[in-house]
Amino acid sequence: MGELAILIPLAPFLMVSFIVWTKHQSKMAELSAQATAEKAAQYAANNTDLEERVRVLERIVTDKGYDVASQIEALRDARKVEALLDNREKEAR
Repeated sequence: MGELAILIPLAPFLMVSFIVWTKHQSKMAELSAQATAEKAAQYAANNTDLEERVRVLERIVTDKGYDVASQIEALRDARKVEALLDNREKEAR
């Protein structure tokens, strides 16, 4: 009975501590859910970009009349030209 008498004055402090802890846990769960949603949106956008790239590759490979090697070389040449233009712009600044 003496042990219970000691806990009675501490009860309000224990209750407040429990309420604060519960609110903190709730806020942490909310922040975690927001971060997860943001990551899911980033993955979805990345997935869309990859799907578009695959469609382009499929079109290059499956369209009749296209020479795959010449298409790849054309893409490489275009990248070289873009790189040269970028370098010239940087040097002009």
